[in-house]
Amino acid sequence: MLIRLAYRFATEISPRLTIKAGYLWAFKGMRAVNAYKRRVRRGQLFPPFLFLALTNACNLRCHGCWIDSKGKVDQLSREDVDSLIAAGKRQRSYFYTLLGGEPMLYSHLWDIVEGHPECYFQIITNGMFFSEDNVRRIRRAGNVTPLVSLDGGQEQNDARRGQGVFERAIEGLRRLQMGRILYGVATTVTGTNLDEVLTDAYVRALIDRGAMYLWYYVYRPVGPDPSPQFCVSREQMIQLRRRLLELRRKHPILVIDTYWNAQGEAVCPAALGLGFHIGPRGTIEPCPPLSFACQTIQQKGDLFETINESRYLRSFQQFVRERTRGCVILEHPHELAAFLRDAGAIDSSGRDALADLEGSQPRTSHHLAGEEIPEDFWFYRMLKKQLFFGMGGYG
Repeated sequence: MLIRLAYRFATEISPRLTIKAGYLWAFKGMRAVNAYKRRVRRGQLFPPFLFLALTNACNLRCHGCWIDSKGKVDQLSREDVDSLIAAGKRQRSYFYTLLGGEPMLYSHLWDIVEGHPECYFQIITNGMFFSEDNVRRIRRAGNVTPLVSLDGGQEQNDARRGQGVFERAIEGLRRLQMGRILYGVATTVTGTNLDEVLTDAYVRALIDRGAMYLWYYVYRPVGPDPSPQFCVSREQMIQLRRRLLELRRKHPILVIDTYWNAQGEAVCPAALGLGFHIGPRGTIEPCPPLSFACQTIQQKGDLFETINESRYLRSFQQFVRERTRGCVILEHPHELAAFLRDAGAIDSSGRDALADLEGSQPRTSHHLAGEEIPEDFWFYRMLKKQLFFGMGGYG
């Protein structure tokens, strides 16, 4: 598998893009985590990576999306994004995930990417905006990896994302492949698509289309259309974990999750302080699906000081650690709603997200107490501890 994966990188991706990813993403990512670990030892709080929701504008209305874009369009200003990145660089953080909404609708996207050539940007997108010009800009910049959302074949994908989305996303993948771009596919595992998206055939199809990494997420019933029928049961979660291990050994593609460490124990990146979410209004939130904040980036002072001195973010970490290694949104929605209310957190979702939590039912997350399944492939044990999947933050 490793030889075939190396061959793919050598023959399918522009050598310049591979080298830049190796330096900006992998090497600088490890340095960012080492700096993060030193901060942890000093009792300081600042993540090695940041999620920047550039805008809440989107051309789709997917089931289970936490973004409400029906009202006024909110977006971070170019100045705010530049300030965020400058603050991150002062803490040796050079990796930024850009999301939305649909980040390709953000008017300053290429200004940001091209204005910070020493940083690496992962753009989470629905794949419908890869014009030939955009692909050329990605290749020219060299510091971008698109992560395209695709939730199975046409029937499964379009059942969640809308009719016709699959075909347009596949056309986007074709253009990325023709441009020899380093890109990945983000697949949300649901209770209805699990038997399709965790198969050899699905992974091979993505390899054939040029994807170099496959990032699995687990469905969360949040947002204005939570659609709990897509939730994953405990039995399916165990099946998901087992299938991940099988797929990693067989296929020349990086199969990524951010849910389990090398020992197979559940991980909550927000509880570890590995990555916080900046909403399109500048709110500083624990994670992308949880649109509640007590601080904003517009507050006076350096971003490091704002995050490090946040009682809300620190108490959220303690709240999670006292209840689960997994996801409190899924497992403890009612207690989470009470915590947010007591903390005085402001709902930045554009709807009544607190009522959504209070009306939710507890569901299975990736915390499989007593049934942990460790990584059984040395390569992925090393990656979990040293390179990505939290960039060593799990090690």
